[in-house]
Amino acid sequence: MKIESENFRVREGEKVNLKKWPTKVKPFYKSREDYKTRLDQSIEALSELQSLLYADNRHSLLLIFQAMDAAGKDGAIKHVMSGVNPQGCQVFSFKHPSATDLEHDFLWRTTRCLPERGRIGIFNRSYYEEVLIVRVHPEILKAQELPQESLADKKFWQHRFRSITDLEKHLHRNGTRVVKFFLHLSKEEQRRRFLARIDSPEKNWKFSQADIAERKFWPDYMAAYEECLSATSTGHAPWFVIPADDKENARLIISQAILDTMKSLKMCYPETTKARRKELLAIRKQLMK
Repeated sequence: MKIESENFRVREGEKVNLKKWPTKVKPFYKSREDYKTRLDQSIEALSELQSLLYADNRHSLLLIFQAMDAAGKDGAIKHVMSGVNPQGCQVFSFKHPSATDLEHDFLWRTTRCLPERGRIGIFNRSYYEEVLIVRVHPEILKAQELPQESLADKKFWQHRFRSITDLEKHLHRNGTRVVKFFLHLSKEEQRRRFLARIDSPEKNWKFSQADIAERKFWPDYMAAYEECLSATSTGHAPWFVIPADDKENARLIISQAILDTMKSLKMCYPETTKARRKELLAIRKQLMK
């Protein structure tokens, strides 16, 4: 079954109601073996496109992953990007900001990690945390020491959305393609995965009391995500809402969305000039002696 990544894309201006977006869809694979075959094919195609991205050297790709705990971000990055040349790809995980980060605007720490032309950058969480967890826990804003007039502004969050979309427009104009994935997990599936982490000793390290504490804010997080997705999914930097209850299916959908984006760039290997070709043939003659 062919995956149409556009079916999971949030249209610009669309008002998102996550209750209407599924957390699970009919599998795009027939069996475990079929899943592995399809993923391997995607990995191979992605590897070839990465080489072309590097040689073409006109674009870069920024992949952003956001989700609730246990949604499978780490696994998706690990499996989908397993065939990518490490020299052309960097993964950054953004958690609690440092003291230095807090001395700058909220986009500073992520902007420093943007991918160079010809490379792929992956943000495991990102500047979107500033309109998600910070919105659910507004006390975090106190540590940012913002001007009082900014905090008192009734359009504070709208201004942050605008800052983000302006940045992404700027990046697009300068060759960086931004693709954003929200791994949409059901609360019940998160519960099952938390239990699995508790029951499996080798997974205990993945679980903390804070994970349970955050479940209490599930409705607040869903509301924050809905407004964020609605305000920041654009034609040049779209959000894809990925049904995440089935990890294998989610990885196949994500890989297809990445491939579709890269294929749309119309990349090509640099053409060799006549002078350069003549030079290479002369060198070849020397090597053949």
